[in-house]
Amino acid sequence: MPQQLSTGTVCVAVHSPDAVVHAGLVSSLKHDRRVQEVPPERIHEADAVVAAFDTVDATALEQLRALSDRPDTRFLLIAGRHWRADVSAAIDRGVRAVLWRDTFTPAAFVRTLLTVADGGGSFPPTLQGTLMEQVRWTHREVLAPRGLTASGVSPRELDVLRLVSEGRELSEIATKLCYSERTVKYILYGLMKRLQLRNRAHAVSYAIRAGLI
Repeated sequence: MPQQLSTGTVCVAVHSPDAVVHAGLVSSLKHDRRVQEVPPERIHEADAVVAAFDTVDATALEQLRALSDRPDTRFLLIAGRHWRADVSAAIDRGVRAVLWRDTFTPAAFVRTLLTVADGGGSFPPTLQGTLMEQVRWTHREVLAPRGLTASGVSPRELDVLRLVSEGRELSEIATKLCYSERTVKYILYGLMKRLQLRNRAHAVSYAIRAGLI
């Protein structure tokens, strides 16, 4: 797991096939004590990995996998105006932020790195719009017909979870929701089986962590 230095410095690995671009990115890091470059062989120590591509497409995303196959790697992409990758696929690959090369500034670069290292994200408005359309389509065409939400939890499952989190007994939940107790059990245990949750406490903990309740 990446760790920041004892001084609070964010460790950053930089990759670019263009030597001039690579040198420019590294130079931008040297002017701010809050960030420090780590060499390629220590990429596993990086809090954020910077990768620069003229064109971001499926091939570029595969190159990210070659750089680091750890599922928790956080990438900041410096991209030309040629974005041809699926935004959802990029996020799934670990991309947490994107900066356009033609609007790049050292200040924005460092600021975005700090955001990424802290667990946040930053995408240009155009990519945000694309992502929102993808989420909207997925909800409308894939999730809603199956009675699910983006969290993978249906509205009635969420109702049951909220009441379980309040310490209600199954009989109370059934009365509150106008279900039979058997139906409440079916909903709750179906959810637990699908999400591989051990018990009711684990289910409530999952819902809290996911921001559902």
